Amino acid sequence: MNPPDDNPADRPGERITDAEHAVMEVLWDRPRQTAAEVCEEVCGNRGWSLATVKTLLSRLVQKGALAAEPDGRRFLYTPVIAREDYVEGESRRLVDRLFGGRAASLVAHLAETEALTEDDLAEIEALLKELRP
Repeated sequence: MNPPDDNPADRPGERITDAEHAVMEVLWDRPRQTAAEVCEEVCGNRGWSLATVKTLLSRLVQKGALAAEPDGRRFLYTPVIAREDYVEGESRRLVDRLFGGRAASLVAHLAETEALTEDDLAEIEALLKELRP
């Protein structure tokens, strides 16, 4: 796990946008891709152009979320932050911002709004049993 300062999700003004997150997901699945390869994965579904993907990649490099390695006349992009670290930072921000830092309040809210299925509840129960000695 990276220290909080290494995760763009933890730095004010450096958060990853939804569009940038779509690009990150492609690169977390398969690192070291060119802009054109990333575009093949996301452009069709989102109506983006290669120029849009290049802009998003550039922003992610500036934010410290990606590294760009020259490869001839193109660049290969690789995540600098692990998906798990990003998810941890975003989850912590959500719980802090909306639920006063209490994960139990989040689970209670989901239960009260009937957002949890019986399968979800069973998984949570199994996880809690696993976590307790």
